Formats: sequence, structure tokens, C-alpha cells
Amino acid sequence: MSTTTRNRLESRYGGIDLLGEPHALSAWFVVALRFVMGGMMLLAGLGKFAFVGGEAFDASGFLVHGVDPTSPVSGLYAAMAGNAMVLEVINVVVPVTQVLIGVALIAGAFVRLAALGGAIQMSMFYLGGWEGAWLAAFDYTLIYAVVFLALAAFGAGRILGLDRYIARIQVGGEALVERFPKLRFLLS
Repeated sequence: MSTTTRNRLESRYGGIDLLGEPHALSAWFVVALRFVMGGMMLLAGLGKFAFVGGEAFDASGFLVHGVDPTSPVSGLYAAMAGNAMVLEVINVVVPVTQVLIGVALIAGAFVRLAALGGAIQMSMFYLGGWEGAWLAAFDYTLIYAVVFLALAAFGAGRILGLDRYIARIQVGGEALVERFPKLRFLLS
């Protein structure tokens, strides 16, 4: 005997009810989206290492010359570029986090944390490229930020990913997320 379950998307927020029934293939597209975004971040991060791209990553070009003067963060980014220690930290953090985000998304491990990191990074790039025009608001980096947040919201790590198994690891006779409930925020 087989049973049929229906996928449902439901939310109630601010007095607005949302209800939908996604197609059965939706789970496959969530996995595909996770792989594509993970691959994009992994390759972007690897390309910033000297042993891969031939030249070490240097954020100063973007921070000084790539930021539009009308951007709300132009002064902050210029100050960051003017501080050698901060710039060195950025030069390490950006490629390393991109590689980690990419690997996490591809493996489906700690997807919420990885997706949040990706959304923050894309938001920082978006703010740096801000031109102040309404139509320019739909920049690809903003779209990527929203896609990262959608991956976190969909619980993409539980669909053909390691998050499903990590959450079930037994610690002291309890599932990991039962023993440490705050881990639910990190695992999809």
C-alpha cells in the first residue's frame, strides 16, 4: 500500500496568509539551486588564491575604486582599504569564506549558516556597487543574496544533503538537535 503526501508551503505573517502546493519536482530544483550556488561560491573563492588564479586576491581595488561614491558604505569601505591590517583580514576572509560556503552548500552541511554567510557577503558587494538609482536596485548581487536566504528558508540541507544526517547524530542517547536545540538555527 502506498501513501501520497502533498508538499505544502504555508506562512502567516503580519496578518497575511500564504499557502501553496509546490510541484513534486520542487525538491530537485532546490538541490540544483544549492549545487549551482555552492559551485559558484567555491569557484569564486578558489580563483582568489594565488595557486589557482596566479595572483593573490587584493580587495583594495574594489574597496577604493570599485565602490560608487553615492554608496552608503563608500566611506566605510575606503577606511577599511586605508587600514593595512583590516585589508589583510579581508583579503583572507573573503576567499576562505567563499570556499567554505561553496563546500557547505554542495555537501548540504550547515546550509543555513553557509547561506547566511553568502547572503551577508553578497549584501556587502551590493552595497559597494550601490548607484542610488531605483532600477539599479535589482543588481545580480542582491538577487544572489535573496537566493541564499531562500536556500536557508527551504531547508535545502535536508534535501539530499548532510544536514539531515548531522541533525540525527546521537549524543548521550539523544539526537544532536534535541540535545542542543540552538543547532536548529545552523542546520536546515
